[in-house]
Amino acid sequence: MYHVAVAFDVQPEHHEEFIAASHADARDSAVDEPFTQRFELVVDENDPNRFYLDEVYDDAASFDKHMAGPHFARFFERIGHIAEGPTWLIRGTRIIDPTST
Repeated sequence: MYHVAVAFDVQPEHHEEFIAASHADARDSAVDEPFTQRFELVVDENDPNRFYLDEVYDDAASFDKHMAGPHFARFFERIGHIAEGPTWLIRGTRIIDPTST
């Protein structure tokens, strides 16, 4: 599994717009991209203006497909003027313990 986590800073007057755009991206990706395994929006507990997207894909190539797709483009069209970021936090492949069940 390929994991991606990014941070965005959003001023209070744009929170609802950013949340709506994030949820639309998550919903549309889940419906149209079978390689998208998880797409979650998290608000920082200490900074209510910082939001994180926590995403999981089948592999790095799947994330590349997501970035080339219409939902990714639409998301950035919607948030480009209201959010600072993304700041990349995680971008990599999960290492699974072969001894765990």
